[in-house]
Amino acid sequence: MVELDALSWVLLGAGALVVGLSKTALPGGGTLAVVLFAMALPARESTAALLVLLIVGDLFAISMYRRTVDWVLLRRLIWPVLLGVAVGTVFLGLASDAAVRRVIGAILLGLLVFTLLRRRRDQRRQGGRLGRQGQREQVRSHSAGSRAAGFGYGWLGGFTTMVANAGGPVMSMYLLAKRLDVKTFLGTAAFFFFAVNLVKVPFQIGLGLLNTEILGVVLVLVPLVVVAAFLGRWIAGRISQTVFERLVLGLTALGAVNLLL
Repeated sequence: MVELDALSWVLLGAGALVVGLSKTALPGGGTLAVVLFAMALPARESTAALLVLLIVGDLFAISMYRRTVDWVLLRRLIWPVLLGVAVGTVFLGLASDAAVRRVIGAILLGLLVFTLLRRRRDQRRQGGRLGRQGQREQVRSHSAGSRAAGFGYGWLGGFTTMVANAGGPVMSMYLLAKRLDVKTFLGTAAFFFFAVNLVKVPFQIGLGLLNTEILGVVLVLVPLVVVAAFLGRWIAGRISQTVFERLVLGLTALGAVNLLL
């Protein structure tokens, strides 16, 4: 097993708890786990350790929210995400640890600002009155924008999840824009990341990052993910839509700033 001091184990344990909570209650919080793991392990190796725990969390999430999934939305993301994963694999093989963290942090902050501006624009539009022609034009514009947004978010989601397991906030911004309720949001995100994380495993092995030493560390942390996943399920059943959305936005901002710093 990799030699780790007490502080490193505390950081990894906290990260494992965050993984469980992020999968079943607080999407976007997973970026905090990225930061905690990167503080305890070399950044590149930390992505491999975190990947295995994320898959464990995914399994619990899809079992809990398997009946609340927007499959139409997921099908639109398949090819953009695969493209992002491929580009991310090349980047991960070439970039330094510092470059990986800063690129992801900058992307997340940019998406956060874009999401907030888009919400403000939508609120202004809803405040006005549209005639029938205006309504038809808005529907066409929304449909075209939706396809473009799906490709953009899907590509960035695949890229960020490959290089730093930080695709959660990217997809959270996309799902928030779709105005999904809490359970549908969590169910759609659960199946999306379970599929994407499985695709990433052979790439991580090929890069030499996922090995027996990393798996030794992961096995110690799995019980914490399980406990936090069930706690997250309890929280999700009691959280309001407004609080949920604010937490997602806040956790995304916190994670992005930490990655940059």
